[in-house]
This record gives sequence, structure tokens and C-alpha cells, in this order.
Amino acid sequence: MRSALDLTPAPPAPASWRPLVAACLGTFLLLLYATIVTVALPRIGAELGGGFGARQWIVDVFTVALAGLLLGMGSLSDNLGRKRVYLLGLVIFGLATLACGLAGSAAVLIAARAVQGVAGAAMFATILPLVGLTYTGRARARAFAVWGTVAGAGGAVGTAAGGVLAELLGWRWIFFASLPIWVLSLALAVTSLRESDRTGKRIDFPGIATFTVAVSALTFAVINGGDRGWAAPGTVLGAAIAVVALVAFVLAERAHPAPMVPAKLFGTPAFVGVLVVAFAYYFAAFGALPVLSLWLQDTTGLSPAGTSLALTVQVVVFFLTSALISDRLHRLPPGRVLGGATVLIGLGCATGLAALAAPNWVALLPALVLTGLGAGMVSPVFPAVAIAAVPASYGGTAGAAANSSRQLGLALGIALCGTLYSGHSGSPTGAIVLVLLFCAGVALVGGVLTAWLLRPRTRDLLPVTRDVRPRT
Repeated sequence: MRSALDLTPAPPAPASWRPLVAACLGTFLLLLYATIVTVALPRIGAELGGGFGARQWIVDVFTVALAGLLLGMGSLSDNLGRKRVYLLGLVIFGLATLACGLAGSAAVLIAARAVQGVAGAAMFATILPLVGLTYTGRARARAFAVWGTVAGAGGAVGTAAGGVLAELLGWRWIFFASLPIWVLSLALAVTSLRESDRTGKRIDFPGIATFTVAVSALTFAVINGGDRGWAAPGTVLGAAIAVVALVAFVLAERAHPAPMVPAKLFGTPAFVGVLVVAFAYYFAAFGALPVLSLWLQDTTGLSPAGTSLALTVQVVVFFLTSALISDRLHRLPPGRVLGGATVLIGLGCATGLAALAAPNWVALLPALVLTGLGAGMVSPVFPAVAIAAVPASYGGTAGAAANSSRQLGLALGIALCGTLYSGHSGSPTGAIVLVLLFCAGVALVGGVLTAWLLRPRTRDLLPVTRDVRPRT
């Protein structure tokens, strides 16, 4: 017990883990909904109607909004305060989730899912820098590893849980069941997260608008191309808008005094490598899950619950990998870990060739095991590498850009895999093998390129355990 006259400063108290729990709960919820409707799509379609394109949008509109607005929400939070933006996003997310469960038509469900994605972008853009405000040194490295594991697991758990809930309780419970978790997450966030300082810099509205339009138009063009044809007016218009918006984004970033993504960051190989691995590993590991679910139910005859159990193999391997070896991975060169793990995901996807000989769920087990192993290696390491890849003052920008690239990989993965699958519907098993081989190609190219970009050159890529301080 300290004396009242003892003026010696007390040793600093260890950082509470309540802020990390709050961050992980919110992150888990929003990424859960990137994939939780996957296995339930046949049940949703049977009740609400809508063709293959509408079912794709039920999955993809959430991810498109998330990817398109991540950078913009990060920029807004610089002025408004990250905790304020996160809490606003979390409140709207819960209300949109309730609206999804009450939806009476496919159009209403798609609209509510879009609002979920917008709110999720506000959450995802701010939560990693908020974690960085709370922890330092080794505690920060551990916090990033835990957060990365949860972020990677959210999508995988969503795929597994969605089918079970849809079969046992009905598809609407995929939305209702998470509301108690949302309430707990909100209470913890309000009471434990710290507010960031405001920068007072000008908001890059042109950059926000042009980037969002580019991502949305590109994804629309891919989905519409698979549903209506690549020469359809909507497809051509969507592709043209995407190109124009992308050019406009580059010009806007060059002209703005405080751009969302400073052009000089793209001259940093480590930063580019982080963007590449984020896109490639999420695309390949999780982009094919919606069509895998459809194939397992429509072609092999598995029930939604059976499909969820089969896909849970990936989740189990993911969790075991992250829990057992993530600490050791942080001690290895980031390029070898991230590049090698992404190549492993590609090799796992390539094993889907086995479905040609035995078109059943057992043929997918090697693919599910290897992609779960690779994703379980990338996810715990990825967040710290993203922030350490750039100067400390750009840590928040790097984190937002990397997460945006990851969600863009998922959005385009879902869209392109759906397009390939629907375009070869006459031979479902051949189509699913083509999808997996395509994912394998993306992962193999991405993994090799990542290893090259993240290879040690000088001291531009720092160890992932350094005490990086995201922008505040």
C-alpha cells in the first residue's frame, strides 16, 4: 500500500484488454456479414424471389460498399474523430442488420445490406487505428495479431454459421441472432475506446467520391456481365464508368492538398506488396465460397447445415493455425510469411481438380484445409506488416488502404467466381473446378509478387513488432 506522502510515480498499469475485446467484437460482426448469407442464398431466393444476379448482389453489395468507402471513412474520421465515426457506424450497422432480418423482398434486403456495408466501412476504417492508440510495444504487436486473427475468421465463421441458422431457425435468424452481440459490442466500445485527436485537414471529397464510384461500377460490370452478357449495355456502361472514375481518382489525389492516399506511398515496394497480398489472399481463400455453397447444395445434394459443416473445415484449420503458430510467424521475414502463405492458398485451390474424379464434398477437403492453413498464416501477421510498411505518420492510411484492398479482393472474387460459375452452368462440376483454378492463379501470382515486393532491401521494411504509431 502506498503512503500518502510517497511522491514516487506509480508504475504504469498494464493496458486493459477491454478495448481490444470491443474492437474484435465489432470487427467480427461486420466481417461475419460479408459471408453469412452465402449458404442461405437458396432459402432466401426461394422466399424473396430474384434470379442469380439478385442473389449475387445480396452477397456482394455489402462488400462493394465496404471496399468502396473504407478509405473515405478513414479520411472523414481524421476530422470528426475515429471513436465518434466508429460508434456512429456501429449504431447504424445494428439497425441495418435488423432491417435485413425484416426484409420482405430481395430489393429491400439488397438495400439494407448496402447500408450495412456503408456502416461497416465506418467501423473498419477506424478500428485498427483505435487499437493502435491503446497499446504500445509488444502489447501492440499481440493486439494486432489477435485482431488480425478475428478479422480473418469473421468471414470464414459466417459461411459456417449461416447455413446452420438458416436450416434450424430460418434465414432471417442469420440477422436476428447477432443483435445481442451488437449490444455488447456497443456497450464495450462506448466505455473503453479512446478518442483520437482531430487533424483539422481538408477532407478529400473528390477522392472519396471517385474511388467509391470506381469500385462500385467495376463490381457492377462484372456481375452484370455474368448475368446479362459482356456486351450488354449495362456491362459496357459500368466498365466505362469504372475506368473514367479511376482516372478521375488519380487526378484528384494528385491535385488535393491532403489526399486520402499520397501518391508517394505507391513508390514504396512494401506498401504495394501489402496491397497485393491483401487482395490476392482474400480473393482466393474466400471469394469462391458462395459458388461452392451453391454447388454443394444443388449438385451434391447437401443440406444447408451439411454444407456449413463441410465448409467449417476451413474455419477450424484457420483457427488452429492462427492460435498455434502466429507468434512464431512474427519472427520470420514478412515477405516469406505472407508470400509463402498466399502461394499455399493457391496450391490448395488447385487441388479442386479432384472434384472432376469425385464430385462430392470430400473432394473439396484438401482445398479447404490448405486455404484455411494459408489464410490462418496471413491474417495474424498482415495488420502489423501493413502499418510497418510505411512511415509512422501514414500508418492509419496504410491500414485503411490494406483493408480496402482486402475487401475489394473479396468483392471481385465473389463477382468473378459467380460469373465463371453461372457461365458454365451446363456442367456445374466443371464450372466449380474452373472457379477454383482461377482462384489458384490469382493466389499464386499474388504470392510470388508479394514475396518479391516484401523482400528485404534496406531498412524500408521494418520488423512487424516495432512500436508503430498510426496517425491520430
